[in-house]
Amino acid sequence: MKATIVTIGDEILIGQIIDTNSGFIAKSLDKIGVETYEMISISDDKRHILDTFSKLQNKVDLVIVTGGLGPTKDDVTKKTFCEYFEDELVVDEAVLAHVTQLIEGFFKRKITQINKDQALVPSRCTVLHNQVGTAPGMWMKKEDTVFISLPGVPFEMKYLVENEIIPKVVKEYDRPYIVHKTILTYGQGESLVAERIEDWENSLPEFIKLAYLPAPGRVRLRLTARGKNKEELEKAIDSYVASLDAIIHDIIVGFEEDETIEVLVGKKLKELNKTIATAESCTGGYIAASLTSVPGASAYFKGSVVSYATETKINVLGVSEKIIEEYSVVSAEVAKAMALNVKQLLNTDYAIATTGNAGPTQGEEKAELGSVFIALATPNEVIVEEFNFGQPREKVIDRAQIKSLEMLKKEIFKNV
Repeated sequence: MKATIVTIGDEILIGQIIDTNSGFIAKSLDKIGVETYEMISISDDKRHILDTFSKLQNKVDLVIVTGGLGPTKDDVTKKTFCEYFEDELVVDEAVLAHVTQLIEGFFKRKITQINKDQALVPSRCTVLHNQVGTAPGMWMKKEDTVFISLPGVPFEMKYLVENEIIPKVVKEYDRPYIVHKTILTYGQGESLVAERIEDWENSLPEFIKLAYLPAPGRVRLRLTARGKNKEELEKAIDSYVASLDAIIHDIIVGFEEDETIEVLVGKKLKELNKTIATAESCTGGYIAASLTSVPGASAYFKGSVVSYATETKINVLGVSEKIIEEYSVVSAEVAKAMALNVKQLLNTDYAIATTGNAGPTQGEEKAELGSVFIALATPNEVIVEEFNFGQPREKVIDRAQIKSLEMLKKEIFKNV
């Protein structure tokens, strides 16, 4: 099965909001064996919508449309559906009762005609009940293509996808299985990883595809297998993952898409009953933000001192002015002092510190642009490493954050 996802909204086309709905829908479809053929963003224009529908007719099995279901005049999706299917709008009494209960029972205000109009749907559509909002979803079939309309509000869209669309597609369609396995690697770039696994990649059978998903300092390797027998696909994937692990075991940090390095180190710290703090200069709190992005991080993350200014390093962290004068603020000695002092200040088992010259200009620093010192204070020692991450500034900060967590992971997993 193939699907096309269509987002409707001028606000997306002008960059006012970012389309996150398409990614969620594509992932949800992929899990049940439906391949996303393409994603399209179009304007709130009836003719544009009709032309798009006509082009997609019988080209794909599903067309999932988000947006344009609001109560205002610029939301034209329902009327356009009626024109495309040669249908008319009628009041759905179940939807009207739900909207009335939501407006008058929950929001405690009198329902207006605009609110009531949310209950208007094409007479021949299958209504998809929206328990968390006022705009119902719509399911209509023409020839070989099903057109599904969803509200653009993300939490409403997600509810309908999970509770209405996915169960209905699973029940009504015979689909192939799609099995994914994502291998997370850190510390080497895409080209180097590709070179190391070239022979392994060439040995993959036709039904297994490999995709490289690079980011600064990390590469995700996604294996995808398609076929009719799920158990055989999973067995084949596991076999090739095992042979890959034998080749690049030194840079693999996990095997699940959601198991980022932040999650991995967090789980390990929690398992060890250890705590960590950060003292950040050039990374500006980015490491702390990544650690606290994991739910439950309070179990092991004590806090951070973003000592961006030199006087903050001295007055808050207690870094010696003499050390700064002798070695400069961007130095191994200052990074070491920052890590040790924040570890003591927040009473933790581990601490990470960064100091560097991220750019974009040289400024008063003697250190080269892109130079970063990262210190990791452990219960027994302080490890300090020097890097030059080049430019631009964003790249330096990204790579310093990744490398810091990589150093931490290597340390806490070294006896595993």
